[in-house]
Amino acid sequence: MRYKLVIFDWDGTLMDSADKIINCMQIAAKHCDVPVPSADAVSHIIGISLKPAIKQLFNIDDDALAERLVLAYKEAFVSHDATPCPLFNGVDDLLSALQAEGATLAVATGKARRGLDRAWLQTGTGHFFSASRCADDAQSKPSPDMLLQILDELNISAHDAVMIGDTTYDMQMAKSIGMRRIGVSYGVHAQVHLEALAPETIVHSIGELQQFLIR
Repeated sequence: MRYKLVIFDWDGTLMDSADKIINCMQIAAKHCDVPVPSADAVSHIIGISLKPAIKQLFNIDDDALAERLVLAYKEAFVSHDATPCPLFNGVDDLLSALQAEGATLAVATGKARRGLDRAWLQTGTGHFFSASRCADDAQSKPSPDMLLQILDELNISAHDAVMIGDTTYDMQMAKSIGMRRIGVSYGVHAQVHLEALAPETIVHSIGELQQFLIR
């Protein structure tokens, strides 16, 4: 096993949630009477913590409007589109295999703590992870704050860890502290943009990721 600590992004890396996020953001826009963003525009802010993402997506500085959109998005995610998002094929096998190899696993996500807890409950995967940081706990990506907190909690150096994600925000936060990183091409950001941030590799499936990590 080449890494002592494996840190995963959640949405677009382990969970196939992009379509639901896009749909719920568009519902929130309609509810708040603001222009409805395109699917492509929403995909570019997936990975950032929710309020900063909304301010960037809608190009607004108005905190009150941003908060209305946050609440409308959360309501849409829980009520209007209550379908649980699936994990990508092979995630359970990947996490089990990494655990069997003795790796420590963690999550660094722009989701709220409540959202990650709900996803763990729905998928039964929470027991795999020794640490996690969410939007409630740390500065938004691409700040490395989430990673630094995880490293400190687990007493593991950046040199012994790897960050795995589908966005440039994941790659940027790892690069800024000298942590190795792996991009996944099946998420929301284009492979060419991930490549620009010098990952160890870019994989195209969970199976390919497992082969790279355990060899």
